[in-house]
Amino acid sequence: MADPDLRKLRVLRELSERGTVSAAAQALHLTPQAVSQQLSALGRELGVPLTEPSGRRLRLTGAARIVLRHADAVFTQVDRMRAELAAHGSGDLGEVAVAGFSTTLSALILPAVARLRETRPLLRASVAEVDPPESFSLLHRGETDVVVSADTAPHPGRPADEGDRFDARFHRVALCEDPFDIALPDGHRLLDSPRLALADLAGETWIFATTGMCHDIGVAACTAAGFTPRASHAIGDWDATLAAVRLGLGVALVPRTARPAPRPEVTVRAFSDRAPSRTVFAAVREGSQTSPEIAAVLDALSTVAEAVVAG
Repeated sequence: MADPDLRKLRVLRELSERGTVSAAAQALHLTPQAVSQQLSALGRELGVPLTEPSGRRLRLTGAARIVLRHADAVFTQVDRMRAELAAHGSGDLGEVAVAGFSTTLSALILPAVARLRETRPLLRASVAEVDPPESFSLLHRGETDVVVSADTAPHPGRPADEGDRFDARFHRVALCEDPFDIALPDGHRLLDSPRLALADLAGETWIFATTGMCHDIGVAACTAAGFTPRASHAIGDWDATLAAVRLGLGVALVPRTARPAPRPEVTVRAFSDRAPSRTVFAAVREGSQTSPEIAAVLDALSTVAEAVVAG
């Protein structure tokens, strides 16, 4: 028995629905002779007669009814396949793995995944907390599809000896410019100041991140503002940093994407003039940015990032 031809199965289904060869031929834009030939060929492929004479018409046999019952299931599955392919082509269906460090995870990646669950429920996005440079190693090996990171010098996408050239293995998409705000305790002398510049805080005691990008950006920004900051504490957790500010142990620069939940007795203010900032970006393997499902994830990340820094 040969595998049945879908086109011939459609001819059989039209005959069942229309009742006559001429009506089926008209619906299929074929001649009645072509319809009869298709039905005869399908019967030979399956090894069973599908029609029998009934007066001047053809009547479906019992074997034809069995074939039609299974054909309906075949056509349903074909329709599902086409729908899934269309969804895949539009980025509505697929699997994408996203990796990022803790700040980007809570502020950007998880909200973007939640957004995708509403807008593209068939697109599955998995999330992992991974710091660079390991996140970029995973991306290169194909173990994750999107990395969310931030500019630092040097960093895996921009080695110190290569200036502004991004690693050619990866395609970079800027998500937002992430400004640093200042966390002040209640009662601070500048709390209600109509304008606030970083240089106004030259005499303060500072709380910086332990190491890494946020520490380096903070120290460099203070130096650029004309003073050397007096650092009293090095804390790697933003909630603990705000707790220290609340207790009057110092002031702290907080990137807007990392801003924790509001705390009583702590005010986080934006600077009136140019604030220190970092560029948050997504990286994918070069060439994969045209994949519809990856493009959908990048779009969701961009939308969330814009909302975060605006707020």
